[in-house]
Amino acid sequence: MIEFDEQAKKLVVKLVYYGPALSGKTTNLLCLHDQLCNEGRGDLMVLDTVDDRTIFFDLLPLFYVAPSGFRIKLKVFTVPGQVRHDATRKAVLQRADGIVFVADSQKGKMGTNAESFANLENNLSMVGLDIDKLPLVIQFNKRDLPDIISEDEVNATWGPTGLPLVMASSLQGAGVLEAYRRIVALAFDALDARLELTARYGVERADFVSSVSRISG
Repeated sequence: MIEFDEQAKKLVVKLVYYGPALSGKTTNLLCLHDQLCNEGRGDLMVLDTVDDRTIFFDLLPLFYVAPSGFRIKLKVFTVPGQVRHDATRKAVLQRADGIVFVADSQKGKMGTNAESFANLENNLSMVGLDIDKLPLVIQFNKRDLPDIISEDEVNATWGPTGLPLVMASSLQGAGVLEAYRRIVALAFDALDARLELTARYGVERADFVSSVSRISG
């Protein structure tokens, strides 16, 4: 599913932020755009609607060039949270190399989170991707709000999945870079296992992750 041009030594890696409506997917990308270095960072596109923050996607392109000249373009997308935009979700999920599932920490949203995760699993299957093989990070957002599920409860419910868990407040910038760095590293590991990026093209994991995760200022 990856976009890989061996002759041109170019790879496009696609990450998707998924989750229920208004869980903070777009806010994550806005925060990333503010915090990451300008070098290699493209424009952030945000398409708003009246009833949902993002009708199609947000795109935050980042670029990395290895000493060998091998180029990696990293594209970060979000999807609309509302069910009636499900066709758009499927379209954005195609060719995904990694997923950050942005859950809402508010106590009243646990059922919504579960429904959205089930929808993610179903839509991945519809576009030919296996959720058990795809790099995936769970971010529990909105930790700054008062009426939220405890971290112990999060771990008890989601810990058995074995998926990386990140506590976050995208409005305050907490946990945003951590979730992003984790999915970048996991996606690299999966792609390296398939394409031998380090052995064949000299793309070092630590160098790549740090290059696309540098903080501005």
